[in-house]
Amino acid sequence: MSHSPSNSSPGPLPTFANGWRNDLLSGFLVFLIALPLCLGIAMASDFPPIAGIFTAIAGGCLCPIISNSELTIKGPAAGLIVIVFGAVQELGQGDPLLGYKLTLGIGVAAGIIQIVFGLLKTGILSEFFPTAAVHGMLAAIGVIIAGKQIHQVLGVPLPKHVKEPLEQIAQIPNSFMNLNPEIALIGGLSLLILFGLPLIKNKFVRRIPAPMIVLLVAVPLGFYFDLDHEHKYLFLDHKEYTVGPKFLVSLPDNMFDAITLPDFSGLLSGTGIKFLVMFALVGTLESLLSAKAIDLLDPWKRKTNMNRDLLAVGVANTAVASIGGLPMISEIVRSSANINNGGRTRLANLFHGLFLLGFVALVPNLIHEIPLAALGAMLVYTGFRLASPKEFIHAYRIGREQFFIFATTVVAVLATDLLVGIGIGIAVKFAIHLFRGVPVRSLLKPQTEIESVDGETYAITVQDAAIFSNWIAFRRRLDALTDAKTLVVDLSEAKVVDHTVMEKLHQLEQDYATRGCTLVVRGLDNHRPVSQHPLAARKKIRDDQTASVQTDK
Repeated sequence: MSHSPSNSSPGPLPTFANGWRNDLLSGFLVFLIALPLCLGIAMASDFPPIAGIFTAIAGGCLCPIISNSELTIKGPAAGLIVIVFGAVQELGQGDPLLGYKLTLGIGVAAGIIQIVFGLLKTGILSEFFPTAAVHGMLAAIGVIIAGKQIHQVLGVPLPKHVKEPLEQIAQIPNSFMNLNPEIALIGGLSLLILFGLPLIKNKFVRRIPAPMIVLLVAVPLGFYFDLDHEHKYLFLDHKEYTVGPKFLVSLPDNMFDAITLPDFSGLLSGTGIKFLVMFALVGTLESLLSAKAIDLLDPWKRKTNMNRDLLAVGVANTAVASIGGLPMISEIVRSSANINNGGRTRLANLFHGLFLLGFVALVPNLIHEIPLAALGAMLVYTGFRLASPKEFIHAYRIGREQFFIFATTVVAVLATDLLVGIGIGIAVKFAIHLFRGVPVRSLLKPQTEIESVDGETYAITVQDAAIFSNWIAFRRRLDALTDAKTLVVDLSEAKVVDHTVMEKLHQLEQDYATRGCTLVVRGLDNHRPVSQHPLAARKKIRDDQTASVQTDK
């Protein structure tokens, strides 16, 4: 495991003064992507469409003031759809408006918890969760989103009694057999654009945001099919179909009319507490993981203060839930687009929020003309990316145990809910480690010895195991060596080194290199990897096995 920093330089460190022009352009392009996604995510969450816009505006205007994260874009995320929709359904018990208001109360409380997390500097808690379980949770969310939104793409409403993810997936064949041809044409063309655009190699075409192309096709089709007025039409099968405004986005004429105050009466109920935990934990985890991922893509290798970023997200979530908005995170798709479009500082996030504010305030009628099938197609595409076959193949290549944890988490989330599902994934990971011989004493607390080689070089020897659940304590011991220029991590005495730790050590090597320091990992020669993947989990070979291998040689 080694890393050599690139010799190419992206140029001088950007400032607000020298980067605002790039940020203005990038903020505009991200706004074009964010607008339809915010509407679609809100509707899929059983919130009013404007709620998603509120969230992106708050994330763009508040977070840059508090957070030092330069390239992340804050806003509603597809990964939280499942939680928000579940909260509205369970808390409202058949009353969507009541469920919406009660969920806002949960959102305010969850935002306050995130503020406390940030003040208590608990951002490192994001590193506790095993990689396979996190990816399994995200893949399950992708399946749930796609399984629900495909019905909207086809123009077929789901029966009211069909609420569970597996039931919604089972309804897909029925929706195909009863699709509304005009609506399905809009949805189908939208999907074709979203899946086809990445296959086009032309650089100019690929720079155009796919959601924008979808709107440029879908909105004129909506006018052509006269979706503004309810009417019936006959298709080739001589069957009568109905279309009308219910297939378009519904927005209030005035943004202030859409402000909705939260209801806190369900906060202390069993259901309320369950969703409060999910809002706070899953939202925090997704936001921190996204911010870390974007840091790795930053050309200038700037590092986000995770505690400060979490504080910013908590403040913005508390504020936006107080007026009727969705929960937000650091959103990875829009953040990646920000980098690709030349964003340089957090002004890009601010500009994207201001563009959204101006658009909704000045031309809300244009948003009303967006067909719901187009928004549904964007979410189906988002769900597919979360649950892409590549994710399953990647998990299998890392090792069969990683794939087992990944697949178990996917099935558990689909069969239960997010909190129980990821809990089952973590439990399976613990069981595998115990089966592999990890002592109970090392599950949460790493057994380490630290030796000072000289004033600037330290060696830390790990005994028993280096696994996901003791990584936080291990990382804190590394961070305590503030004067170390060279740090040697010796894993020769560890019986097990899991994939999560291998991956995080690899990231640490890159972090140390960008700071002008060196991290060296050694002692893995007598460990057998569970697969050919360079970051696969490793198990130490017993002395008798080592002797046998040497004899064979």
